[in-house]
Amino acid sequence: MMSASTEQHRREAPASVSCMVITVSDTRNEETDKSGSLIRTLLEEKGFTVAAYAIVRDEYEGIKELLHSAAQNPDIEAVLLNGGTGIAERDTTYEAVRDSLNKEMPGFGEIFRYLSFAEDIGPAAILSRAIAGTMGTTAVFSMPGSTGAVRLAMTRLILPELGHVMRELYKDK
Repeated sequence: MMSASTEQHRREAPASVSCMVITVSDTRNEETDKSGSLIRTLLEEKGFTVAAYAIVRDEYEGIKELLHSAAQNPDIEAVLLNGGTGIAERDTTYEAVRDSLNKEMPGFGEIFRYLSFAEDIGPAAILSRAIAGTMGTTAVFSMPGSTGAVRLAMTRLILPELGHVMRELYKDK
């Protein structure tokens, strides 16, 4: 059950948000990037705009650079990353995102892992390092790269709350 104030905030939220989708991968290209394609499709179906799309190698500096560039672009309000959130040595997305955020939204990662555990992959959910937060007035969501994880994060968490997140980021402007 949603509180009256949450319902009001959602009504006051922008109807559309301009997004950048970033796939972090050393092997995917535009043709094989099923998760990036799924994110773009789900955003557009919900009425959000995909202003930019990129595939970047799983390298800390490159990810940080792209994030900072996106956060400085007035045409991008939210950045949605997929990939590189595991615990392998090569997985650096979590660190790059964490080190770029002004404010973290710990509930995103916590609830994503709970939903993953309960509805998708069971105890393997502990391996996920999904993270979200803000860089100024830019919302940032980083999720695993599997299409199942992307669908779960997008449909259960990001799409229902993205407008509300932006309302909160813009309310003091």
